[in-house]
Amino acid sequence: MKLDSLLKRANELLEYGQRVLGSTRQSSYDSSKYVDSGLFAGFRAAALSFFKSTFGELHPYYKDFDGQVKYADPYCTDRGIGILNAAKDEIQGGWLISVKGLVSAEIFSDFFDMASYLLSEDYKDPAAVMIGSILEEHLRQLCTKNGITTEVTKDGRPVPKKADALNSELASNTIYSKLDQKNVTSWLDLRNKAAHGRYSEYTKEQVNLMSQAVIEFMTRVSL
Repeated sequence: MKLDSLLKRANELLEYGQRVLGSTRQSSYDSSKYVDSGLFAGFRAAALSFFKSTFGELHPYYKDFDGQVKYADPYCTDRGIGILNAAKDEIQGGWLISVKGLVSAEIFSDFFDMASYLLSEDYKDPAAVMIGSILEEHLRQLCTKNGITTEVTKDGRPVPKKADALNSELASNTIYSKLDQKNVTSWLDLRNKAAHGRYSEYTKEQVNLMSQAVIEFMTRVSL
């Protein structure tokens, strides 16, 4: 989902929260106040769905909202609005993409270190598979970032697109150049040779060059 769509949804949820607050009533039994339970339940479910799809269930926004916005009263509703406002500010400031990109970079760096170690020990074949898998995941994340679907429907079920298809669509949408597309195709081809046991069709030196080139490509065409 693009940033403008995320901001639109965040604003809709903030308006929803205000409607919930607008339903505040005084209890007839004591001095406590409450809000419409049906409206509150809808607000809570919609906000949690937004946090889960945008940030993930392990993110503090999701966990804080889930833990602190539990009861149909003005206090919990107000807390929920505050958490949503903080999330909106983060999205608006561009931190969502930056943080995701940083986390991905750290993970990919760890895998590249592993691939480098495998190469140093003359295990060129698993290194080639690992580097190719890192590249494919980067292509998927680039597609997600730029609103390009990463799945197709087959026999009524969603199926992940193949790496070559992602590569083609990214180039067609000018996310990177046709020259980059050709390079990516060659790297994926080397990965496929390794994955299918065609070990004699490439050398350790080619895997080494592939690793360096993929790192340069991912740094230049970053998330």
